[in-house]
Amino acid sequence: MFQLLSQYLEYLEIEKGLSINTIEAYRRDLEVFLEQNSDCENFDNFKRNHINNYIMFLHDKKYAPSSIMRKIAALKGFFKWACSNELCTVNPTITLEQPKLPKHLPKVLTLNEIETILKSNLSLEEHLIVELLYSCGLRVSELVNLTVGNINLSSKYIICKGKGDKERMIPIGEIAKKVITKYLEERKMLIDKFGLNTNRLLIKENGNFVTRQDIYKLIHKKGMEIGKNISPHTLRHSFATHLLENGADLRIVQELLGHSDVSTTQLYTHVSKKRLKDVYFSINK
Repeated sequence: MFQLLSQYLEYLEIEKGLSINTIEAYRRDLEVFLEQNSDCENFDNFKRNHINNYIMFLHDKKYAPSSIMRKIAALKGFFKWACSNELCTVNPTITLEQPKLPKHLPKVLTLNEIETILKSNLSLEEHLIVELLYSCGLRVSELVNLTVGNINLSSKYIICKGKGDKERMIPIGEIAKKVITKYLEERKMLIDKFGLNTNRLLIKENGNFVTRQDIYKLIHKKGMEIGKNISPHTLRHSFATHLLENGADLRIVQELLGHSDVSTTQLYTHVSKKRLKDVYFSINK
């Protein structure tokens, strides 16, 4: 079964074009399921009770609804692939329904809060991180994988790879351009100092690459300074919401965020409406 799992993950990477992070998440999820049912030697050994027991296990472990949704999606995809390749005759997940997620509006910072963070005690590298997360709406994974070649300062845009390795072009403003220009000078000194041979954009003062964990720690720390528990994705949410509040077209924001479905982007219109109501009622108490 684990050999078949490897074949399925290879299919997800080559034919479906899923990102490495998604594939690794699916691998972990499906390995847990297979380990729990190690007595099943082929797909036809799996019955609906195996699936139900797995879902009960997830609930007992207090997994968040979003995590359970992903794990069920991984399971359904695995069995669907098996049936399409004639590895099983009956799909035990065929009538399995996804749990409904409670609708939570994303957390968003105000312009003043963004400015406070940008004017705080930041190194040049940290300033660039905050600037690109907010003014370009990048995901953390997209930011850490940026290369110098992804940046075109003369035409004022960057190219990043999003989910499914889909590339998109994002314009950069004058402030971001100035910060990038200054940082590239500092980066050159680090390259020379440590004798590095890399095209990766973000390099720490000790010569190591900036990691996702480094960025999470930085943004969490800066959030605590303004009394907010935030993550890098909060800056992406803020980027989208502020664009819509200032009249940007929904489809344009969708393109900038790299959303495959506009319904995902529409969530930010609800955030804008809620913020408008909050401001109105705070003025008219």
